[in-house]
Amino acid sequence: MIRRLARCIREYKWAAILSPVCMIGEVAMEVLIPLVMAQLYDYGIGLQDMQVVITKSIQLVLCALASLGFGVASATFASKAATGFARNLRHDMFYRVQNFSFSNIDKFSSASIVTRLTSDVANLQMTFQMMIRMTIRCTMMLVLALTMALRLSAKLSTIYLQVMPLLIVALVCLVPVVFKIFDRGFKMMDKLNNVVQENVHGIRVVKSFVREDKEADKFTGISGDLASNFSKAEKILSLNSPIMMLCVYACMLSISWVGAQMVVASGNNPDIGLTTGELSSMFTYTTQILMGLMNMSMVFVMMTMSRTPMRRCYEILTEEPDLTSPADAAKEVADGSIDFENVSFRYSATAQHRALKEVNLHIPSGATVGILGGTGSSKSTLVQLIPRLYDVSEGSVKVGGVDVRGYDLQVLRDNVAMVLQKNVLFSGSIKENLRWGNPNATDEELIHACVLACAHDFIQSFPDGYDTHIEQGGTNVSGGQKQRLCIARALLKKPKILILDDSTSAVDTHTDAMIRKAFREEIPGTTKLIIAQRVASVQDADMIIILDNGQVVSVGTHKELMQTSSIYQEVYHSQQKGGME
Repeated sequence: MIRRLARCIREYKWAAILSPVCMIGEVAMEVLIPLVMAQLYDYGIGLQDMQVVITKSIQLVLCALASLGFGVASATFASKAATGFARNLRHDMFYRVQNFSFSNIDKFSSASIVTRLTSDVANLQMTFQMMIRMTIRCTMMLVLALTMALRLSAKLSTIYLQVMPLLIVALVCLVPVVFKIFDRGFKMMDKLNNVVQENVHGIRVVKSFVREDKEADKFTGISGDLASNFSKAEKILSLNSPIMMLCVYACMLSISWVGAQMVVASGNNPDIGLTTGELSSMFTYTTQILMGLMNMSMVFVMMTMSRTPMRRCYEILTEEPDLTSPADAAKEVADGSIDFENVSFRYSATAQHRALKEVNLHIPSGATVGILGGTGSSKSTLVQLIPRLYDVSEGSVKVGGVDVRGYDLQVLRDNVAMVLQKNVLFSGSIKENLRWGNPNATDEELIHACVLACAHDFIQSFPDGYDTHIEQGGTNVSGGQKQRLCIARALLKKPKILILDDSTSAVDTHTDAMIRKAFREEIPGTTKLIIAQRVASVQDADMIIILDNGQVVSVGTHKELMQTSSIYQEVYHSQQKGGME
């Protein structure tokens, strides 16, 4: 897992290497300062030798400046490496998500993916920066300070060795408990993000039903659970600080007691004693060693907290897309013919219910096909198998005589334009949204597509025309206008197959009829599949397919179905009756 995430460092490798190198230089200078201070006390101030005082003072200033320089360089390199790592990690994760199939996205949920790309990556960025700075600092401080302390007095240094096991035991006891709590906390963050997304996306519905208080209570409940969870973890972690300070003060007292005796003993036998300057240095080294341990424990806690975000990001990076192009993929779609051969489909391998059951259909190229059926009859599921948004569970779907699984995905989807049931526009101008269908489309081609989709007139009514800005989600245009813009965008692909998934439900019957007429006259060679709720939208089709509970129950023209299909007759008469009334 760490090895996979480490690949995201890439061009920031040298910054990640130079940061700990500079940190080693900073620590080395800090460890030298107490030694120089001891020499200043013992040989300069103690013996009243001004030459030694001046020399050692200059050495102290140089050590301090060198430590400052190394520290600034280390922080700069660490910041560059950490932000670059986070940038690359987000890029890799987002790129991976773009290749996910619908089932891959359903597995994680959109709210969880957003949290992983934002909060989890930010957590890993901070952890990575601490690893290449604080981890190296703490480790080198412990090693160098302990080496210098042993060099001054091996007897006093044994005090540290007696204290360290207590700190290690404390960490071993605290970390497993805290990790479980943080794991729950990040899952709660997914729920919180989902509530916020859902509320903001549906804010018009919330306000129209006056549900602000209810939504606020829902948010407060999840937010409170999240705060309580992390508060519990912080309370447990807070035990780390008093344990550390207990060890610091215990060492100070022990060194003061034993060190004072050794200073007194040095008056009788300098070889077995300790000078005043050396005792002062031992106090400094004690602080450095124990503060190094304290910082090490903080780093350990941060790494414990980041274990869950690390796993969550790793899951995105290693998730294999369900839908991929074969090695010898077909690069050309011959025509718009469609064949369903014994097609059955489940949304997951473990699902017991089949959304589609043994579907067999042949749709000739250039035909206009209407698809009718009640809610939940799997109309949308049927057409989503054509551009391979999902793969069939059994059987095969062929386009142009070739199984869709044999095509290069981009080639297949470039030849199959689909206007989804839920129309989506992106922030930007109308031109920018239309050119999703064809980035190289000329203004004349844009206008022609909009004329076919009956969108040109209302676009011209805007002050800025085709340069009119569309808000995120298309909130500043009506439902019918949004549908017509999405149809125009699909037409710009000049596809061999055009799928309209209930895409004219928000337009009036007259406009609907004009769009269908334009399709018949202007794009006769394109296979058109129209899912609709109104019989009027499909009654002129070459073929009408009736779906019920995931099965094809009837196929024929309007005239044929009026004689043979009770479902079609019922829908037709109910709508005609409503029209007469």
